[in-house]
Amino acid sequence: MKKIYMYLIFILSIIVLTSCTQTNSVMSGNGMFDNNINGNNMMNSGLYTPTTNTNQKSSESQIIELNNGDTYQISADIVEHEIEGNKYSMFSYNGMIPGPLLKVKKGSSIKINLKNNLDQETTIHWHGLRHNIKDDGVPGISQEPVMPGETHIYTVSFPDSGMFWYHPHVREDLQQDLGLYGNIIVYDDFERNLNSFNREEYIAIDDILIDNNKIVPYGRSNANFALMGRFGNVMLLNGKTGYELNTNEGDVVRFYLTNSANVRPFQIDFGEAKMKLVGSDLGMFEKEDFVDSVIISPGERYIVDVLFEKIGIYEIRNKNPSRTYVLGKVIVSGETKEDYSNEFNLLKIDDFAISDINKYEAYFDKKIDYSLDLTLDMQGMMNMENMHSGMQNMPCHQMPDGSMMGNCDGQNQEKSGIEWEDDMNMMNSMMNSNMLKWIIKDKNTGKENMDFKMNAKVGDVIKIRLFNNPNSMHPMQHPIHLHGQRFLVLEKDGIKNENLVWKDTVLVPAGSTIDILVDVTNPGEWMLHCHISEHLTSDMMTSLNVEA
Repeated sequence: MKKIYMYLIFILSIIVLTSCTQTNSVMSGNGMFDNNINGNNMMNSGLYTPTTNTNQKSSESQIIELNNGDTYQISADIVEHEIEGNKYSMFSYNGMIPGPLLKVKKGSSIKINLKNNLDQETTIHWHGLRHNIKDDGVPGISQEPVMPGETHIYTVSFPDSGMFWYHPHVREDLQQDLGLYGNIIVYDDFERNLNSFNREEYIAIDDILIDNNKIVPYGRSNANFALMGRFGNVMLLNGKTGYELNTNEGDVVRFYLTNSANVRPFQIDFGEAKMKLVGSDLGMFEKEDFVDSVIISPGERYIVDVLFEKIGIYEIRNKNPSRTYVLGKVIVSGETKEDYSNEFNLLKIDDFAISDINKYEAYFDKKIDYSLDLTLDMQGMMNMENMHSGMQNMPCHQMPDGSMMGNCDGQNQEKSGIEWEDDMNMMNSMMNSNMLKWIIKDKNTGKENMDFKMNAKVGDVIKIRLFNNPNSMHPMQHPIHLHGQRFLVLEKDGIKNENLVWKDTVLVPAGSTIDILVDVTNPGEWMLHCHISEHLTSDMMTSLNVEA
């Protein structure tokens, strides 16, 4: 029923706004969106797409190995990038989409000299790293934004092994979506497993919204698609379509997967190939597990080993309850040079992970320190909610633009609490971050977002309960990311997690309650926020203040 309310609010708002404002429609005769809008959109104070006079073309990501004490130059650039044969102006790090993949050793520290060649301010956030707050990349908290033409030096430290990534913390809905993201792999503990696979592959999973061979414009001063987030309609692996990997019959390939999309959750499988889940954000699971697929939300990383037993073509798929996308393929031929199938078929226990996690077992049943509710405020439009009377029994049906209207709750989310697709795309495209407020609310005080702060001291272990309110105006999943610390996901909906791994981002489906245990080791003011880019831009952020 909530979507009925939303459509009524939307329709009435359109009537009011169009009576007051000369506007252009976001609908075009040839496509879903009109990319040729100039001036003000109905609900956006101007639209933005990058333009460039440069001849710089994008290139594929390169692996850069860095040693302790090294300095590396990263520039944020506007480049020409090709998708499905069409050329687009996009953003890049060092001309690469994704940006350079940095390989470093656990315990090392490097310097990154950022040069901003964009037409707007930016920063770099080092997602998942427990390092100095001054290098965290959050404007107003750890640094001032890097203005166009300026430089900034980051000292980046790597106390943990794992798969990390970097991206802006300024207008992520725009800058990250246009290509500003890259991975970091920190080796040490991983080296214990080098004799269990034939090769490693790194995949950033993404999407982008294109209409009439143009990138659908972004809000210039604030995020559009602020209700559900910007779902793309073109799926990308490492910044492109048509991803292919050639390998040998019998090979075991270790895939490092990162979801760099604005909002879309992916459910990844490799067709008929056998897959084993081995690691996530900050290291390895306590025990390996055979899985049919992996659900990965924005900001999360997962490490999987895949055995390609037979010659043939294996599709890399995003297979959700709504539809199946083929993202790429693995072409298998020849014979493996070294057979790791026996090792693959053993489910190994990671003694190092278990030993580390066991240090915190005494805190597993401690009381909840902070209870946070995830919800939505439609602000000035809430008074129109009573207009839903008489429409409560409207059946779910499709609008001419493909949007779903009516009592569609559950048809996209099913029982998972996950909104896999944008089934309200017309309305979603009209909503900007000034029209609504996504909320993290402290249950004890009622304070919201940055009006309240959690507090702890270095050495504390705190338990946070995350509840995703199913009765909000638009219940949907939220991937929650905590900066500068690590945590364990102890429980989901009262069911204990029997296979733990250190995380920095967790998916909280609509209606779910998740308890996390935070290992507080790092002083500073650290953000906790939704990693749906448009929700973050719509205020869905609070902080954990840690005293030394």
